[in-house]
Amino acid sequence: MKLFALALKHLWHKKLRTLLTVSAMAVCIFMFCFLETAIEGINYGLKSANDGRLITRHSVSLIFNLPLTYGQKIEKLPGVERVGHANWFGGQRKLGDFKDFFPNFAIDNDYLDCYPEYILPPDQRRAYEADRQGAVIGRDLATKFGWKLGDRFQLSPTIPYYQTGRPYEFVVRGIYDTDTVKYPSTNLGIMFLRWDYVFEATNRRARIGTYVTKLYDPREAGRISQAIDAQFANSEAETKTETESAFRAGFVALVGDLALLLRFIGFAVTFTILLVTANTMSIAVRERRTEVGVLKTLGFGSGQVMGLFLVEAALIGALGGALGMGLGASAIKLLPKIPFIGDAFRAFPNLGLSPVIAGEAFAVAMALGLAAGFFPALLAYRARITETLRQV
Repeated sequence: MKLFALALKHLWHKKLRTLLTVSAMAVCIFMFCFLETAIEGINYGLKSANDGRLITRHSVSLIFNLPLTYGQKIEKLPGVERVGHANWFGGQRKLGDFKDFFPNFAIDNDYLDCYPEYILPPDQRRAYEADRQGAVIGRDLATKFGWKLGDRFQLSPTIPYYQTGRPYEFVVRGIYDTDTVKYPSTNLGIMFLRWDYVFEATNRRARIGTYVTKLYDPREAGRISQAIDAQFANSEAETKTETESAFRAGFVALVGDLALLLRFIGFAVTFTILLVTANTMSIAVRERRTEVGVLKTLGFGSGQVMGLFLVEAALIGALGGALGMGLGASAIKLLPKIPFIGDAFRAFPNLGLSPVIAGEAFAVAMALGLAAGFFPALLAYRARITETLRQV
């Protein structure tokens, strides 16, 4: 307790230095919490994918489309339960304004049957299928914009060949929910519109972006995906078929190993903060050489003096860790509000600073503090009374 009181007294005596050092430590822990949560969200999205569904796209890139006849051919393969298709529509309430952006897809009627997690009342499903301008939206989307069944709204597509010179008008015919226990990662912020509406509005210029194949047995995914690609080999539009999880992983791969990149950033920040904190502690030891000599003269052993500096380092780590975790928890709550990437985190259940990451962050903060203070504390341990008091 005596060392703890002395450590607090010294930290309070150098308020500005302590504040800056704690702030630097807080930045490090904030980055750790934020990046680790982002990585956890990405990994969760990959793990939550259904391997009982296959995604078929153009073998070159998603920007190339597939013929309309492919769906019928895929559906005839053994082991295939149902085939639907979807196109990214990219509609915006105000073209060029991403503030209220939300994902929207043009789909056929079979698409929703491939996704049992989208729970839509039968009467709403019938109303949607009976209205060419009908739209199905997620519960979160309805809450965000205050939309109700029967409400009308307009979207302007960002995809050039969907553009007709005027916005598309839609009517809310269905609001889907989900079983949060069985499907905890379902995104309730998506809008689905009818593909045939877009097809006719563009004078039949629209094509298919991806086919979704629902399988009777997920264990047959490898065989069936090979059969699909083999069927369209050497055609004008060769395909690439993969499981839903592999398809999602492909998006992550577009920016390289994202987890490795984020962790490298975190390591760089951590190493920098370690050097800054260690330098600050070293300065503190040099400034307190006389104090070290007096303490040893009064009977404090070298181990106690060393312990004093380690306690100060631990306090800086604890304070910085607590502040950093607080900032991280607040910033994580803002992730779903970020355009584009927010939709991915919105599907992450109970988004927030998890106890595991919080515990790891605090351990990192303490380790950084003690590591930064070890060598300065060792200098104080080795300091001789005659050398420290010579400058008096």
